[in-house]
Amino acid sequence: MFNVFSFLDPVTFAAALGIAVIAGTIKGLVGFAMPMVLISGLGTFLSPDIALAGLILPTVVTNVVQALGQGWRAARDSIARFSTFLIIGLIFLLASAQTLRFLSRDILFLVIGVPIVFFAILQLVGWQLRLRGQSRRADMILGAIAGATGGVSGIWGPPTVAYLTALNTEKSEQMRVQGVVYGLGAVALVVAHLGSGILTAQTAQFSAILVVPAVLGMWIGSRIRGGIDQAAFRRATLVVLLVAGLNLIRRGLGF
Repeated sequence: MFNVFSFLDPVTFAAALGIAVIAGTIKGLVGFAMPMVLISGLGTFLSPDIALAGLILPTVVTNVVQALGQGWRAARDSIARFSTFLIIGLIFLLASAQTLRFLSRDILFLVIGVPIVFFAILQLVGWQLRLRGQSRRADMILGAIAGATGGVSGIWGPPTVAYLTALNTEKSEQMRVQGVVYGLGAVALVVAHLGSGILTAQTAQFSAILVVPAVLGMWIGSRIRGGIDQAAFRRATLVVLLVAGLNLIRRGLGF
């Protein structure tokens, strides 16, 4: 196996599997943050393009599971409600993904690390976007932001979570909508990075292998969701993301 993946040795392979379990567990607990955990964790010992490729298929599978958790009709209703957000996000995701071939490794670390740190700090200090209600304008603006960041970093959760929270979306619907948005976004990411060159035969196999520990982690997280203090866990997760994001920025700046 390690001859197939020239970018892995036994230690880094085991570390990648462990990070996928942790990322899946966090997603099972709070419904998001798996791509951020995966790319920040994998990015500590892999190049950013390989880390980005690795998160794609686990993100597709786990979000399909999350989106369909309440049935396909509920998922269809969520798609209809947020169709503008999804369409604009798709356009910006496909466009921004093609810029990766022109970015250096150091710039990629910064592009990935800065949004993670920004999101973590905002959440830790308690900032929350507030809107009077859903509108086409808000759908377009937040969709564009989510798509643009998602195409280059695989992370579109922060603007999505901020928007759904600002709309005071009911908890079960928010979990379902996140699954729909992230799942469709991840499918688009597959298409985009087949074109960008990020998803190759080797990196696609690597990403496929990470699906199993990610799904296992998601199952673990869902089983223990009710037995822990969710607020404390979410805060601890944000602190970990903050540290990981700062480390990516450090690597991007060459320190």
